[in-house]
Amino acid sequence: MTRTISLQDQQFILHPSGAIYWPQQSLLLISDVHLGKVSHFRKFGAAVPVSAIRRNFEMLGETMAFFNPKKICFLGDLFHSYLNGEWAFFESWVQSSNLEIILVSGNHDIISPLKYQALGIKVVHEWELQGFLLTHHPEERTGFYNFSGHMHPAVTLRGKGRQSLRLPCFYLRKMQLILPAFGAFTGTHVFEMEQDDEAFAIADATVIKI
Repeated sequence: MTRTISLQDQQFILHPSGAIYWPQQSLLLISDVHLGKVSHFRKFGAAVPVSAIRRNFEMLGETMAFFNPKKICFLGDLFHSYLNGEWAFFESWVQSSNLEIILVSGNHDIISPLKYQALGIKVVHEWELQGFLLTHHPEERTGFYNFSGHMHPAVTLRGKGRQSLRLPCFYLRKMQLILPAFGAFTGTHVFEMEQDDEAFAIADATVIKI
């Protein structure tokens, strides 16, 4: 189940995959997919199931089918490291997607921009759009509402006794929204909520306000 919020007189739909859809722009925002990470870790002996590779692309396909956007913007860390076998899967996905793709480069995006450009993908350091600033690292800039990733935000819910549950979340601060990591094989960083902060956690394929 999705959750719709209003920011700067614009509507945004939070999806349980970790993506955000901006209807007025027909734009899908996704951060920290970390494609290639599974293959990277398997190369060095980590017992990561191959199915995790397929899951990332399944999630991309499912989310795109749900919203049917005209554009998609990756807010950094699309690929985890250097080229590996997952690039071929990515090429096939791009060629079948038939939509405009923008990559806001992140600290893990070390693959040459020329490789992306050859697929028709525009690579930028940041993107200013309708009073919104799209970046990888969270930023504060006068006059802009910032969408970013990088932090892999999560919150911890505590029950009676010592019970606790860590959930990825969309984390909202003043003039700033940090997206959860989209990738199926990524960690999380727990935020301690401060006054006026908001969090929308992802649990059981549902986005819930904390």
